[in-house]
Amino acid sequence: MDAQRERLLQHAAALRRAGRVPEAIAAYEELLRAEPDLPDSWYNLGFLRRQAGDYDRALEAYAEALKRGVRGPEEVHLNRAVILSDQLARPDAAQRELEAALAAKPDYVPALLNLGNLHEDMGKRAEAQAAYRRALSADPDDMLALSRLAAVSHAPELDEALADRLRAALRKPGLSGAERADVGFALVGLLDAGGRFDEAFEAARAANEASRLASGARYDREAAERLIDRIIESAPPPRLPDGGAAPIFIVGMFRSGSTLVEQILGRHSRVQAGGELELVPELVRRLPSYPEGVANADEAAIAAWRRFYREGLSRIARPGMLVTDKRPDNFLHVGLIKTLFPDAKIVHTRRNRLDNLVSLYFLHLSPDMAYALDLRDAAHWHGQHERLMEHWKALYPGDIFTLDYDELVASPRAAAERLLGFLGLDWEEAVLDAGSSGGPVKTASVWQVREPVHTRSSGRWRHYSAQLQEALGDLGD
Repeated sequence: MDAQRERLLQHAAALRRAGRVPEAIAAYEELLRAEPDLPDSWYNLGFLRRQAGDYDRALEAYAEALKRGVRGPEEVHLNRAVILSDQLARPDAAQRELEAALAAKPDYVPALLNLGNLHEDMGKRAEAQAAYRRALSADPDDMLALSRLAAVSHAPELDEALADRLRAALRKPGLSGAERADVGFALVGLLDAGGRFDEAFEAARAANEASRLASGARYDREAAERLIDRIIESAPPPRLPDGGAAPIFIVGMFRSGSTLVEQILGRHSRVQAGGELELVPELVRRLPSYPEGVANADEAAIAAWRRFYREGLSRIARPGMLVTDKRPDNFLHVGLIKTLFPDAKIVHTRRNRLDNLVSLYFLHLSPDMAYALDLRDAAHWHGQHERLMEHWKALYPGDIFTLDYDELVASPRAAAERLLGFLGLDWEEAVLDAGSSGGPVKTASVWQVREPVHTRSSGRWRHYSAQLQEALGDLGD
C-alpha cells in the first residue's frame, strides 16, 4: 500500500475511534474504492454502517469482508445474524448466518447463545435447550448459557439438578456481579414455575441486590415525578392528520400483557407484528429539548421526524399491512406519537398492579428500569405511569383503548372483539389461535404467548402476599 493509501487508512481509523460515524464511513468508502482488497476495512465499514442504521449496506460490507478472507469469519457471520434478526426481522437468514459461524468455529459460544436465543424467539424450546447445552459443553463456566438453559426449562415439577447447578454457581468465588444477577434471576424463574414460592422470593431479593450492585442503578422517585410533570406540562397541541397510514402503538407498563396483545393482533390477516421497535426511543434521543421541544416544533421538523420513523418502519413492513409498534415505555411519548401521527390508535395494556409488580421484580431487566429492583420503587413508577396515562386519555379520549390483561384472559373473545372494533378491523377466528402465529417473539413472555390464552398468571401475587404486605404495607384492592 502506498503512502497515500496508508494515510487514508489511518485517517479512517482515527475517525472511527473518535466516534465520528458519518465521516468515518465516508473515509472508509474512499479508501476501499482505491484499495478494495482490505477485509478488515470492509469489516469496519460494516460495523459503522450498522451503527448508522444502514443495515442493508452493512450486510454488503460484511459480505465483502468474508469474500476477501477476513480473519475470524465466525464473528462476521455473527454480526450479520444479529442485523438480520434484530433489525430486519429475517430469522431464517439469521439462522443460516449462525450456522455458517459454527461451521467456521464449532465451539463459538457467542454464536451458540444467539442461536439458542433465535430458537427461543421462534418458540422452538428443544432446539434452544440443545444450543445452550452445546454452549455449556464448550465452556462449562459460561453463566449466561447456564442462565438461559434454566430460562427455557421452567416446569411445574422443579428440575432439582438444574436448580442445584444454579445454586452451586452462585456459591462460586470470583463470580462477577452481572453473572450473579443472571444466574440468580434464572433460579428465581425456575423456583417460581416449580411452585417453590418462598424460595423464589428470597432468590429474587438476592438477584435484585446483585443486579443493583453490578449496575449501580438507582431509582430516583423525585426525578421520576419531575419527568412526568414536564411531559404533562409540555403536551403538544392537536394536529391534523398527514394522510399516511399510522402504525398501531401498544404501550403500558412492562409485563402488563403487551406481548399477548401484539400476538393476538399479529394473527389478523391485515396486521403485522412489528415487535419492540426502537424508532420512537431513537427519535427521542435525537430531538433537542425533549419533551418541551415537541410542542414548539415547526412543520418542517415534524415532517423530518415522521420521515425518520417511516423509513425505519419500511425496513420490516410488508406492503398493505398495519404494523404494530410494541414498546411499553412509549407511554412516555404519546404526545410525540400523536404529533407524528395525529390519527394513530394507541392500545394501553393494564394488569392487576400486584401481579405486575411481582412480574417486574422477578425478571432481570435493563439498568434503565432501576425501579424494578425494589418493590416500593416499582409501585411508585406504576403510580407515575397511571398518572401520565390519565393525562393522555384526557387529551386523546377517542384514540386510546385500555385493555385489561385479566379481562382478556378470562374472556378472550369478548376482549379481542372490542380491541379489533376499536382498530376498525373485522373479526377473524385466527386471532385467538396460538398455533397460527409463526413469527418471532422477542420478549420475556416468549413461552407464555405461544400457549392458548390462560388465566394462570392472574392472581399470581397471592403466592407472595406475605412478602408484598411486608414490602408495600397496604396492598389496596
